[in-house]
Amino acid sequence: MYLKQQQELIKVLDGSVELKDGQVRILNEDKLRGNIEQLVKVAVLDEKEDRRYIACFLVRKIAAAAGVYPHSIHDLYLARGRGEVPNSFTVPAINLRGLTFYAARIIFQIANKVNAGAFIFEIARSETGYTNQRPSEYAANILGAAISAGYTGPVFIQGDHYQISASRYQENPDPEIQALKDLTREALNAGFFNIDVDASTLVDLSKNTVVKQQVLNSELTAMFTKYIRGLEPEGITSSIGGEIGEVGEENSTEEELRAFLDNYLADLKKIASGEVGLSKISVLTGTSHGGVVLPDGSIKEVAVDFDLLQFLGKVARESYGLGGAVQHGASTLPETAFSKFAEYDTLEVHLATNFQNILYDELPEDLKNEIYAYLDKNHAHERKSGQTDEQFYYKTRKRALGEFKKKIWGISADQLAKITAAWEIQFRDLFDRLGVADTRQYVEQHISKVVIEPNLEDYLLGGVKQEDTSDLAD
Repeated sequence: MYLKQQQELIKVLDGSVELKDGQVRILNEDKLRGNIEQLVKVAVLDEKEDRRYIACFLVRKIAAAAGVYPHSIHDLYLARGRGEVPNSFTVPAINLRGLTFYAARIIFQIANKVNAGAFIFEIARSETGYTNQRPSEYAANILGAAISAGYTGPVFIQGDHYQISASRYQENPDPEIQALKDLTREALNAGFFNIDVDASTLVDLSKNTVVKQQVLNSELTAMFTKYIRGLEPEGITSSIGGEIGEVGEENSTEEELRAFLDNYLADLKKIASGEVGLSKISVLTGTSHGGVVLPDGSIKEVAVDFDLLQFLGKVARESYGLGGAVQHGASTLPETAFSKFAEYDTLEVHLATNFQNILYDELPEDLKNEIYAYLDKNHAHERKSGQTDEQFYYKTRKRALGEFKKKIWGISADQLAKITAAWEIQFRDLFDRLGVADTRQYVEQHISKVVIEPNLEDYLLGGVKQEDTSDLAD
């Protein structure tokens, strides 16, 4: 039954690919690059769930045949921690919430032109929910975009902020832990070999020492490390990140970093002696997710403590052998700030909101008005006292992306061209400022080729139950 469906779906590629005995053979690379978009659209938009997941599976199989495969950035990061890779660039971890295929294709095209290899595509637990993009769909968008752009080699796809809800954990911890385990398993099956575990929501500031405050954070991060190591396929060491403080609160300190990592290493040794640990640590140095919105809809300027960011990264590398420190919530910083991340030895920076802003800026006005009317009706409970319309829509419009996914994908070619042109300017500038050009050499030196054969049964399981992620970070 499923073989017949696969053969039917392959037809959308117009003879560029052959599927025989479960194996994919590319017959015409140029034609495939032009047609893979059609199979991705099935993965994203088809009314039948089984067809969507089979399309996701086929995109991954075809990608492997085209020389594109999901991988882990772990070995590159540890090499940087050892001083074998220079601290001259910052890896962009890019969250794509809408029109993912088209945004990713631009990024791969730019990467080809500047010989870049060290960049990550990611989606957070919260975004998976409100954008209606399960891990297999997100991966299909990314891998399909690489095929379309003619990019080859390892592609790094990351589960961002695989975060524990503090309220649900306190009410009943077991279901919350299981929900995150289920999502993690689903993501690994889809090729997410980079997972940022975030139990920082459970840091307990009521405790009288920093070490005690970090206890639950380190215990659960160690537990999830063991869980991920037990699921990752042979030949892959997933890159796992930890986090010491929730974005938007107080800046991180050396004491917190050492307390967390010392606790974590002791906890990991206790439950999984000899197991590989973290590759990076996320810290807070002055930013917030989405930025702080002023009444007129503009974004308040913030000051990143780059000296602190550089120092914490140095401690992470020299004392713990990690790749360095990660900065979250940086999308809405002034453009001039991005050059400083590489200058101050930042390992990785997470970017999301400004790409969404570009999407909304260029959407047709009638569609945008329809979206805002939907927010007025369905998310009015999120409007805070005294909030202007500009503030309300800016903070909530991300929640409409899943509901309006088909309409957004259905915009005209001219409208799509305006969005992608604006994205191209943004992505080119970021790659330049973060020093990502010519990083393919480091990827080739430290990331060995490992192609994991996907399991159709894993894809046909679909996604885990849709959950309320309104209290989780992006």
